[in-house]
Amino acid sequence: MELQDAGQFSFGRRHPLSSTESVTTPPIADNTQAQESAAQEQEQHGHEHSQEHAQDGHTHEHGPTLNPECTRQVEVEVPADEVSRVFAGVVKRYRRMAHIPGFRAGKVPESVIRRKFADSVRQDVLEEILPAQFRAAIEKQGVQPVSQPQVTSLHLADGEPMRFQAAFEVMPNIDVTGYNDVKVERSDTLLSDAEFEAELDQIRESHATMEPVEEDRPLVDGDFAQIRFTGLVHTGEEGEEAAAKPIEGDDANVEIGGVNTVEAFTSALRGAKAGQQMQFEVTYPADFTEQRLAGKTVAYDVEVKGIRKKILPDLDDAFAKQMGEYETLDAFKEKLREHMANDKRRRMESEAKDKLVAAFVERFHFPVPESLLQQQIDARLDRGLRALAAQGMSTEQMRQLDFTRLRAAQRDSALNEVKGSLILDRIAETENVQISDEEFETQLQLLAYQAREPLEALRKRLTDDGGIARIREQLRREKIVNQLFDRLAA
Repeated sequence: MELQDAGQFSFGRRHPLSSTESVTTPPIADNTQAQESAAQEQEQHGHEHSQEHAQDGHTHEHGPTLNPECTRQVEVEVPADEVSRVFAGVVKRYRRMAHIPGFRAGKVPESVIRRKFADSVRQDVLEEILPAQFRAAIEKQGVQPVSQPQVTSLHLADGEPMRFQAAFEVMPNIDVTGYNDVKVERSDTLLSDAEFEAELDQIRESHATMEPVEEDRPLVDGDFAQIRFTGLVHTGEEGEEAAAKPIEGDDANVEIGGVNTVEAFTSALRGAKAGQQMQFEVTYPADFTEQRLAGKTVAYDVEVKGIRKKILPDLDDAFAKQMGEYETLDAFKEKLREHMANDKRRRMESEAKDKLVAAFVERFHFPVPESLLQQQIDARLDRGLRALAAQGMSTEQMRQLDFTRLRAAQRDSALNEVKGSLILDRIAETENVQISDEEFETQLQLLAYQAREPLEALRKRLTDDGGIARIREQLRREKIVNQLFDRLAA
């Protein structure tokens, strides 16, 4: 579980000192399950928070900026003489740097500077005074913001006191009393013989070969029909059907009775022979994976060019050598079983730990800063966009996505993730769990290896963007959840 940090508040600067006045899926097979599996895998492996999606041209539409239950406010007044001093300094700087036709560099009258750059001068004065005054005010109150300050009212004029109000979010009080009473059931992590045999069958399937059937016989379940086809989508509109581009394919392999084969193809082709031609219609379900066919009826002309049979490799020593540096089938099976057992143990323990954190979230209630929630939604969308890009979605297609709807859909999951992370932080603080320098360096070396980046280059990059603190926070959460799992899982 990862929670993106809120970061440090900042005020942007500006200095305008010069003035011159598609991929498609086969229509024969429904791959919904396979696509969902690929998306989930991308979700699991895309855990780093990245800003790459900023280049995709979309902008996030955030919801409410602040959670009233976590919001604090400061009121600040700055003396008039301090305001005038800063105004004078900014105007002097602009006179030195401004380039205006008709005036020599550095000789532009102050009155011209104040008129031409009024908004920019005011903005620079604001940015020079407000951050320092805000920091002083929150230090006096003894609070630590977790969001950018929002200026709710402001009065700024040269020669007059500057007055402003700023609202910001703070971390809520999180009471985790009774966390040691939460229990979670350990799942069975032992690998069964049935699971092992199923995986072995899958490996054989992936190394199968296709061979032509020479005998003169009809197609039966388990065969693959090699077909050429043309399909015409029924649009329901006169004239449009003839103009619609037909669906065409050649040398397509259709598994008769296959789990992913559209039933209408199986029914039409079962019993057919090589050389046979046929016409039939297929009505696709509304949730078919290829959108242009979903809910549509297509008239097909099909020619059976041949029959193929899948040939599975024999499970012997020769097959084992194909799979890697194994001399015997027994050696390959032993290594495969070991790998599967370790993988299942990690997977089941990870699921149990997620259930433990979910139990904490269910038990402990507190308001969550909206800024932290929006950052987590950003992180989830980042991972989702990378998954879509990996599946072939273009930048232009991403721009067409409804990000308001996508953000709303992510909100509940993001809220639970933020709450889980904050609870783990509070328990880690209660138990004084810390990450040693050795533990941190080990993780940093692993990240450098995974990113194929020199260790010191990675360290500098993470230091510059605040990633060092995030890694320490995440390691601390993983450490405390491991300790709690060992103690609380039955």
